[in-house]
Amino acid sequence: MKDKVLIAGVEISNPNKILFPKSKINKIDVVQYYEKIAPLILPHLSNRLLSVVRCHENIDGEKFFKKHPTTEKEFVKTVYVDEDEYFYISNLKELVFQAQMGTLEFHTWGSTVKNLDKPDVMVFDLDPSEDVSLEKLRDGVRLVKDVLDGLKLKSYLKTSGGKGYHIVVPFSSSKGWDFFGEFSRDVALLLEAKHPNMFTSNIRKNQRQGRIFVDYLRNKKGATCVAAYSVRARENAPISFPISWKELDKISPNEVTISNFDKYLSKQNSWKDFAKEKQVLK
Repeated sequence: MKDKVLIAGVEISNPNKILFPKSKINKIDVVQYYEKIAPLILPHLSNRLLSVVRCHENIDGEKFFKKHPTTEKEFVKTVYVDEDEYFYISNLKELVFQAQMGTLEFHTWGSTVKNLDKPDVMVFDLDPSEDVSLEKLRDGVRLVKDVLDGLKLKSYLKTSGGKGYHIVVPFSSSKGWDFFGEFSRDVALLLEAKHPNMFTSNIRKNQRQGRIFVDYLRNKKGATCVAAYSVRARENAPISFPISWKELDKISPNEVTISNFDKYLSKQNSWKDFAKEKQVLK
């Protein structure tokens, strides 16, 4: 392959650089993935403030979390929040440029730049301790869905690309970050109270033995969660991939990767109504 290639109007340098050493996934593989998945990922990225995980060499080397723009301002849009400058993207060229710059992971705010103080996406990140079986984890996921169903809230499921699953609840509006965060905390506390042997709301890893941490802390101003369809900076390049509730028992948290995602794309109707939800947090 040439030393430089052009994708979506962006010059990709060092396309053959290996980013995932064990699985031999290189930079152009990542760029081409984001180019192909753009119609699906951009609705979850566009016009939301970003924090990205970048890797200039490979995932075994230094990785860093970036949430403020620097030299790439030509390819991003920016906004100030509490005197700090943040950035966001809104089209294919800007997405590809991020991959050219070494971005592997995209993490988003729960609100859009048009309405920063009114979050519209709530996330429950279910993070199991090492001794929690996949079967127990899946049972826990179903219990969270049951609680949300009881609250008349439609929820969506995706793999984390790591150890757990993410349950995502879209809203058309909310009452602001404080109310939003308190509501998600109350859900976590309710789960812990009803199922103390299954869940914990304690962030300390040494307090999680045999249980699943219900991470509700993503639901506060400035916090982020990895976006649907984002690659993870982990070996084999797993993807945080939307799945249907029926697929929970069929797809493990890190099963979908850059190398095999094509075979899962045909089932991507499970999130087709995500952006159309008109739920209101009362």
